Amino acid sequence: MKFLIPFLLAIIPINGYTQNLISGKVVNNKNIPVIGANIFIERSYDGAISNENGFFSFETSVEYPMTLRVTALGYQDTSLSLMTKITDIVIKLSGAVNELDQVIVTAGTLESGDRARVSVLKPLDIVTTAGSAGNIIAALQTLPGTQNVGESGRLFVRGGESDETQTYIDGLRVAQPYSASADNLPSRGRFSPFLFSGIAFSTGGYSAEYGEALSGVLLLNTKTEIEQDETNISLMTLGGGLSQSKKWAKSAVNVSVGFVDLSGYNAVIPQDVDWNKPYQSLSGEVVYRYNFVNGTLKIYNAFDLTRFDLNQETFGEMQRMGTKNSNFYTNVSYSGSLGNGWKIQSGLSYGNDSKNSKVNSSLINADEDAAHIKVKFIKRYSNAFKISFGSDYFANSYDEDFTDFEKNSFDLGFNSGILSGFAEADLALTNDFAAKFGLRATNNDYLDENYISPRASIAYKLNRSSQMSAAYGLFSQAPRQDYLKYYQTNNNKLLTERATHYILNYQYSIASRILRVEGYFKKYNDLIKYDSNGNFPIAFSNDGDGYASGLDLFWRDGKSVKNLEYWVSYSFIDSKRDYKDYTEKVTPSFVANHSLSIVGKYWINSLRSQIGITQSYASGRPFNNPNSHEFMNGKTKDFSSLSVSWAYLLSQQQILYFSMSNVLGRKNVFGYQYDHVPNSNGVYDNKAITPAAARFIFIGFFWTISADKKSNQLNTL
Repeated sequence: MKFLIPFLLAIIPINGYTQNLISGKVVNNKNIPVIGANIFIERSYDGAISNENGFFSFETSVEYPMTLRVTALGYQDTSLSLMTKITDIVIKLSGAVNELDQVIVTAGTLESGDRARVSVLKPLDIVTTAGSAGNIIAALQTLPGTQNVGESGRLFVRGGESDETQTYIDGLRVAQPYSASADNLPSRGRFSPFLFSGIAFSTGGYSAEYGEALSGVLLLNTKTEIEQDETNISLMTLGGGLSQSKKWAKSAVNVSVGFVDLSGYNAVIPQDVDWNKPYQSLSGEVVYRYNFVNGTLKIYNAFDLTRFDLNQETFGEMQRMGTKNSNFYTNVSYSGSLGNGWKIQSGLSYGNDSKNSKVNSSLINADEDAAHIKVKFIKRYSNAFKISFGSDYFANSYDEDFTDFEKNSFDLGFNSGILSGFAEADLALTNDFAAKFGLRATNNDYLDENYISPRASIAYKLNRSSQMSAAYGLFSQAPRQDYLKYYQTNNNKLLTERATHYILNYQYSIASRILRVEGYFKKYNDLIKYDSNGNFPIAFSNDGDGYASGLDLFWRDGKSVKNLEYWVSYSFIDSKRDYKDYTEKVTPSFVANHSLSIVGKYWINSLRSQIGITQSYASGRPFNNPNSHEFMNGKTKDFSSLSVSWAYLLSQQQILYFSMSNVLGRKNVFGYQYDHVPNSNGVYDNKAITPAAARFIFIGFFWTISADKKSNQLNTL
């Protein structure tokens, strides 16, 4: 739960007891009223939407001086400094028809942050969404196109497994984005949501810039600066944390450390896990930024030390499983101007993951080093034409030493290098029509393979508030390390796995309301198949294939009810695969045909509180019952979970936070695990895979100390 440290300070708008009235009118350069403009006070939730006559009015407890911001689709953002009380303000917005009113491609991509034209999810949502517990992945699972695979905790996108969606920070890949965990116990994303100013989640049809991702990419962009020196302290039922921010004229640094220890929590609230040593972790982050005249340098470093030891029943046998994991990640990126309309984006990321595990008397020591080097050039000739091109290199080294209970040793591993070049052109022929064409060429030296991936997308604006988009592309990814580590011991030649994406999207957006409807079809080719031989796969091939088709719906509304913001997402998917050791093409065990999420957040001014609620639903998932003659014919019961949260503002900079997942205590089942051999009656016994506890309860106290004695994290979103 380290990602709650200390960023839950961002969840409460600051309200005092004296109310100031702010009112006025928003017009354009021709003095025509602007409908649906968003007017708000910086570092506050206080604001309003202009009506059909351009008028707005709201009250705020923020004291003068204050900064009033105004945003509207098709106009440049405007800021006004209000030094004293003033009403009936006339705000004139400048249009930017050639750029801001231009149609943009939205097929397959959901964006957030200040720079996103349309935000479906904000960094703040990741903390305030009930049940997410500050976890980026959990919050994204309330969006369409994702699957809630509770026993994994990872991101599954449109019929793809979790490793088919890659994570990038400032354009550079994160090879190990999840924390260590045991079988059927969910892991978490390693990174804090409040490190980032924007998030782009692509469920398909993404840019040629991104490779080695078969189904989706999660793009995280770190902040470029901080506003002031600040200290954050957190005390929680699970641990604690401390962070310090320091700003200079051209640079800034953030240092944070946090720890999690489940010993006390497990003693108070029993878990359905037989811990010998409950989960413990120590983590830290250092982020440094320096602003040059023509560019910005960012250096991000993070470490994570985790250990746990438990007894777990696996295939009818009780096993003791212990893990010690250390992870280090660094990311150095530079973005700047080269003059004459040219820009450069370049960087290097490196991650090391070392895991020492013990299963009964067997030992597994695994070490992975992964690096990504990238350079990209951008040339904008006009608002109607832009090109980008570059190259990147993925280097991966994996070594695993396995010693069984008889002291037999096996050394597995590989070293691979993947070199790619990419080019892309963005065209805006008119303000109503845009297109993007790209090509990615790749060489994999380990598989001795070359391949080309073309991609294209178009968008057409139907009117000021709605548009249609379409995307097509070929996407590829090297087989996962679980297969590549056996590659040298098999005579079978492996190829890159491939997928073809087709996407059609409709989007409507106006006045804090967003509607997205998206249909898609994915065709998988050259998926890895193998034969099972005990615990080790053999006879690898690329004879697997599959498909995924579906419909995603998303609606977000922040206007209809005062102080209430909510969204509803629904996904239907039909997906089948013949891969791994499957005997036929069937729906994989991680796919639920229907998924529904309803998320709401309501601010109660009189109680200085924010109430959150999340209802998640998914239809039953398939599983294989060896007692049946049909493969993968079982089906779990439907999944349902209601989560709530409450945040209370104790003082200007102190927050008390409470959350509970699965409030109703529903006994959800993720699947079933069967014994390897039948019992005396010839029946394979099973055990249900369920959450470690019916509910998860969290209580935390969060305190910010800053020079102005009133700031929170809202001003950095």
